[in-house]
Amino acid sequence: MSNPFAAVAITKHGVEMVRNLGASFPGTDVYYMSKFERGDEQEGGIQLFEGSVKLILPDLFRQYNGIILFISLGAVVRMIAPILVDKKVDPAVVVIDDRGEHVISVLSGHLGGANELTRHVAAVLGARAVITTASDVQGTIPVDMFGRELGWVVDSFDKATPVSAAVVNEEPVALIQETGEQNWWRYDKPVPAHIKVYPSVAEASREPFNAALVVSDRLLEPEEEERFLSNGVLYRPKSLVLGIGCNRGTALEELEAGVLDTLQELRLSVKSVRNLATIDLKKDEEGLLALCAKYGWELVTYTPSELNTVQLPNPSDTVFKYTGAYGVSEPAALLSSGAKHWLLEKKKSGNMTLSVARVSYD
Repeated sequence: MSNPFAAVAITKHGVEMVRNLGASFPGTDVYYMSKFERGDEQEGGIQLFEGSVKLILPDLFRQYNGIILFISLGAVVRMIAPILVDKKVDPAVVVIDDRGEHVISVLSGHLGGANELTRHVAAVLGARAVITTASDVQGTIPVDMFGRELGWVVDSFDKATPVSAAVVNEEPVALIQETGEQNWWRYDKPVPAHIKVYPSVAEASREPFNAALVVSDRLLEPEEEERFLSNGVLYRPKSLVLGIGCNRGTALEELEAGVLDTLQELRLSVKSVRNLATIDLKKDEEGLLALCAKYGWELVTYTPSELNTVQLPNPSDTVFKYTGAYGVSEPAALLSSGAKHWLLEKKKSGNMTLSVARVSYD
């Protein structure tokens, strides 16, 4: 199925509600028992099934991101228990009572998006959203989802459970943000007093804490990992832009090796790369496009005149002769990142030239 959600009903009242939900909640495939067939199901894309809903749940788990069940909570718990795998891969599961009064987030509230799905479905049905996740109820940082809407990725998830416990139990927590978007706090109230925010690991090192949330594009040193990640979670914001120039036909393997080696030398994480930037003459360069496809990066291009608006300390007449720009990687990195300075002005390696800049969040 191409839609992300499946909505399933097994009672007369549930069928009425699931049909309405399917018509008013985009991206939803509707399922109900064939004994409630009305004759318009094929036209409406509704799926009918025979026997117990338990028989189709394994397939629904594999096919959909979220499953909405008009079935009692207890029955749902028993049916899904044997097919659960892990919260990182299980779909969101939401349960609705037979009168449509309560929409309950049951499974994968954060990572699977069940809490968000619960709120949306409740709004459509005019029902009450029931969410029991502690961080949502308390209005604090959801450790397993922190920065996700900003594009941040979790780089160390092993300690997510004890760190979450520290956050919701109001233990001392150090939140170290060295880079990344500043608008991560989503509530109309101050950050809880037990969460102290620091601009660097150096400043946080002098303070006591029980758990840590680290937001950085750096590769932490071993002693930093020991101090902050023994009971901490590391997040990678998309804060780096790579400016690249290359000869026509440069292979993916050479480009990738150059990027990875350079980032390792700079002690920067490849997971924090937001995009590549280059001259528009390279917008169809196969190696660059393959590199972007492999890592999920966007390729941003600029015209020579746009690149020439950046004043370069080392303009190249040779590059200008062939491209019309006095530089490619250096100005492309600054234009795309909005930065005023480079982390790496320029590095020539084989058939490629690489510059690195950190995104400006001012």
